[in-house]
Amino acid sequence: MNALSPWHLLLILLAFLLLVGYKKLPDATRSLGRSLRIFRSEVRELTDRDTAQGVSAAEAEPEAPTRPVAELEREAAAAEALAARLRARVTASTDDRQSAS
Repeated sequence: MNALSPWHLLLILLAFLLLVGYKKLPDATRSLGRSLRIFRSEVRELTDRDTAQGVSAAEAEPEAPTRPVAELEREAAAAEALAARLRARVTASTDDRQSAS
């Protein structure tokens, strides 16, 4: 079986026109065209900026970490300990409020 024949497409177009209304169709197409123009200009601006810097997105290499991994792991462990203390404090204050009620 054919997935979409010309008759199917015609019926879909007719249903769209009935649902949206023929009076709103020019406004919708104008809005779509304006959005596409804005999108194209933004993409062009981004590519121009990349070529002006001499680096394309495909050629950019990720930066190597400037700090040793051990130092980052220590900072992460300290942050986790702080988060655990804060969670314990919130849990304790919540328990105090519930017992006072």
